[in-house]
Amino acid sequence: MKASEIFKIMRSLPMKSELDQIDLNDRLRKIGYEPGAIYQELEMDSLYVNTHQDISFSNTMVQFHSHTFYEILCCNNTCGAGYLLGSRRYLLEKGDIILIPPGTSHRPLLPENMKEPYKRDVVWINPEFMELLWKITPDLLLGAKLQPELIRTADTRWEFLQELFRTGVREASAKEPGWEIMVVGNTLTILSHLHRIGIDQSAKPLNAEKPELLEQVIAYVEGHYAQRISLSQVAQAFYVSESTITHTFQKKMNVSFYRYVTQRRLIAAKSLILQNLPMEDVAVQSGFTDYSSFYRAFKREYCISPRQYRNLQPQTEDLLRPTR
Repeated sequence: MKASEIFKIMRSLPMKSELDQIDLNDRLRKIGYEPGAIYQELEMDSLYVNTHQDISFSNTMVQFHSHTFYEILCCNNTCGAGYLLGSRRYLLEKGDIILIPPGTSHRPLLPENMKEPYKRDVVWINPEFMELLWKITPDLLLGAKLQPELIRTADTRWEFLQELFRTGVREASAKEPGWEIMVVGNTLTILSHLHRIGIDQSAKPLNAEKPELLEQVIAYVEGHYAQRISLSQVAQAFYVSESTITHTFQKKMNVSFYRYVTQRRLIAAKSLILQNLPMEDVAVQSGFTDYSSFYRAFKREYCISPRQYRNLQPQTEDLLRPTR
């Protein structure tokens, strides 16, 4: 689903309360999209950079997902939300910057008692454009070294980055003459500062929260998703009951344990598909028993077939082709 499509729907609603989120969910279902899955296959509108603000409420449905592009988030507020980046969990504060490379599984954790909606400025960068940047500016090492991590800027000399993210969002929203150039230029400035943070000895990535049962199970799945996984097997590995794991996933992730395992396998499958492996190999390497079960799961989650997904991905030469 193109980002512009979902934004058009969201702009038609005030999105000031959880009731507005219910209205949005209803509208998405009416046009054939499952609200919790819209983040799964969001597509960039630009061949270069997209930026926007996103708002989530306690009842916003955001499933574990990944993207084919780079995503960088800057939190606008401290609201009690957390973030799951791979198997690491963070508690978010205003000014936190989250770096999410392509193919990285992630999702916000939105508790019922959030003080206010979770707001963030979002930058998406096309991987082919990032490749082009490395050729033009070889000392911009951010992309080559970009790992999933969270950087805390509050009360540091990097706190001003929050305003840079806001500038990009304002330009994209106002769409005044030359706004596309402004957005790309602003994003390059952000990347340059993130590169400086990366080599700043005094700036260190934020450590994740102490792993709880949820993160421990997720880490286990990360290492075993290509193998057979059962609820009883995982429960025995962590000396807890099956119902404890079931309750933990339902409460904190709003999905069943098996649904999460399927989502994680599909995220791995998307990366394998883009490597042009035979579909049967993709199915086996991502943990499905056969291609037919993989096909059904992929189609159910993303509303397209694995081969349609492969055909939708832009080719590198598209980046340099002029648009009209």
